[in-house]
Amino acid sequence: MNQKIIIAIDGYSSSGKSTLAKAISKKLKYKYIDSGAMYRSVTLFAIQNKIFNSDLWNIQNFIPILKEINLKFKWNKKYNQTDIFLNKENILYKIRSEQVEDKVNFISQIPEVREKLTLMQRNMAEEKKGIVVDGRDIGNYVFPKSELKIFMKGSIEIRSYRRYKDLKKRGKKISYEEVKKNLIYRDIMDTSRNISPLKKSIDSIEIDNTFLSVEKQLNLIFKLINKKK
Repeated sequence: MNQKIIIAIDGYSSSGKSTLAKAISKKLKYKYIDSGAMYRSVTLFAIQNKIFNSDLWNIQNFIPILKEINLKFKWNKKYNQTDIFLNKENILYKIRSEQVEDKVNFISQIPEVREKLTLMQRNMAEEKKGIVVDGRDIGNYVFPKSELKIFMKGSIEIRSYRRYKDLKKRGKKISYEEVKKNLIYRDIMDTSRNISPLKKSIDSIEIDNTFLSVEKQLNLIFKLINKKK
């Protein structure tokens, strides 16, 4: 492409946002920003600082130490992946733990956390264009002026099955019905929160990938990108 742009990909949990964002960044040699990984990183930071060791913890005790968080994304040529560093420690695999998974939705509801990570995401983009960002409030709130906005959706059944297969592959013992129940809960939380809820912006292009392969989705998206040249 002659002119680099910002590509915002929003959508429901397990709708394939990250898969597409990574493929696009690899093809275009764009920087990939995984906003979900950023929220997981803050959650890991909270766990490391024993924030959840009490049943009744005061959020206000957590807010002051947010300033200690420094996140960096770095491309790992050896493993062909983007590593994420929390205060210089590579935490790419640590943020996928079950403990982080259980707490991230709680942390992502805190306004001060969303404000800090939104600012960090915008600062990353200000360095230069040519980025792909996926999340739930990217097109509407984080980068409302991004040149291409995609909104991903799919049936709850197919999203649950994708998630179920992924968890089984990672060795987690869980039933399909449990996964489906968790996704329904996640959808409700994402769409109903007061701060930056998940919703399709007016200028987003919606893609329902219930019956679309990854290859077909990418072909469609690259046609859209080419129109932005």
